[in-house]
Amino acid sequence: MKLLAIEVQKLFRMASVRFALAVLLVFPIVWAYAPGIFDVYGFFLVSAYQVPALGLLSGMEFLLPLLVAIVSAELLGLEMSNGTLPTILLRPVTRSQWILAKLLVAVVYPFVLLAILLLVSLLVGGPLGYGPFVGGTGLGAAGLLGEGTMLPGAAFAELLRAYVVAGLSLIPVSLLAILLTVVFMNVAGGALATLAVLIIMQLLVIFPWLEPLLLTTQLNAYSTPEGLVRALATIAFYGAIFAGLSVFLFERKDF
Repeated sequence: MKLLAIEVQKLFRMASVRFALAVLLVFPIVWAYAPGIFDVYGFFLVSAYQVPALGLLSGMEFLLPLLVAIVSAELLGLEMSNGTLPTILLRPVTRSQWILAKLLVAVVYPFVLLAILLLVSLLVGGPLGYGPFVGGTGLGAAGLLGEGTMLPGAAFAELLRAYVVAGLSLIPVSLLAILLTVVFMNVAGGALATLAVLIIMQLLVIFPWLEPLLLTTQLNAYSTPEGLVRALATIAFYGAIFAGLSVFLFERKDF
């Protein structure tokens, strides 16, 4: 637990994390009050509970996976690039304990990002009001049009469910960045390789039988409640494989 606490402290001292948080502070403002929002999406926002949907719909396409991949790669590669990893491993900490602490922090990090995005989006949408409204949040089965009047409690529950699922779907991306950083023993190599894998998977949608199994397909799990169980099973499979391989390969690396 002490090792885990140290790794969490390292996480929030990283420049890439501060940059990611700064981006998430500006991002909802741009999407909530952009003059061309109707031209792009074909609707007007009528409630603060709809602002988080725009942040998630646009951010999960590229921005959030990018921020997760870069920070997760740097989380592991920080000691590698500074040349302090051999010294750290001389302490009474096993390799497995050290890499597992990194993996646990990498699992938590996507939820930190999404919690901040949700909070900032709701605050930015304040002028639109937090009362009942006609329509939907954009993250439920009925979309933004809804099925009548939506109450604040139901709207917030819908947002929370979508954001938790989105966080779960980003965990394999975070763990993949850790794994590829172990493979290449380099921060830039791990982050770029992760992005390359995601881009290649996006291109593989031309094979319909393969699409449900792709890691990039699971990034849309928050918007498809009907296929949630299968998506979560696929996410758990990818996460277990990436974490297991990271520990296995790290144990056999020479420093």
